[in-house]
Amino acid sequence: MHCPTPTSVLRDWIPDDAVSLCRHADNPRIARCMRDAFPHPYTPGDAERFIAMATRNRSALLLAIEVDEEAVGGIGVHPLADVYRGTAEIGYWLSEECWGRGIVTDAVRAMVPLAFDRFPIVRLQAGVFESNPASMRVLEKCGFCREAVHRSAVTKDGMVMDEYLYALVR
Repeated sequence: MHCPTPTSVLRDWIPDDAVSLCRHADNPRIARCMRDAFPHPYTPGDAERFIAMATRNRSALLLAIEVDEEAVGGIGVHPLADVYRGTAEIGYWLSEECWGRGIVTDAVRAMVPLAFDRFPIVRLQAGVFESNPASMRVLEKCGFCREAVHRSAVTKDGMVMDEYLYALVR
C-alpha cells in the first residue's frame, strides 16, 4: 500500500523501518497516550516484533506514516468482532518531532476511505485518553463526533482517567 497525503505518505511497514521506529516511538510522552501494548522504553526488539506482526497481519490495516523518507509514526484500523463486526477501531501515533504540522490529521483523513473500502464496516471509532486533547482535535477535524465519555475507564501509569469515544459513521 502506498497512499500519499499532503504532509506524508502512508505505506506498508518494512523491516528496514526498525531503526526509525525505535527512535521515534521511544518517547514517554507518546507512550503516555497509548495503550500498554505500546511499550516504554521502546526497544529495537519491540520494533522488530511490531514490524513482523504488522507485515503478517491480514485482519487489520497497519501502516507507517512516512515523512522525508523515514517512518515517523503509525496508523492502523482494527475491525472488531461479534456484535461489533460492523465497527473498526482507528488508532495512530506520531513522533514528537512532527507534532503540530497537521500530519496526523492528513493521515486520518486518508485512512478513513481506505478503512471503509477495505472492511465491511459502517462505523469507525477511536478511544482517546482525557490527557490527549490534541488527538481529540484531530478526530473532530476529520468529522468524528464525540459520542461518550467513559468515566474512570482507563488506568495508565497508575492514574485513573476518562476515555472519550469518538465515532464516524459511513
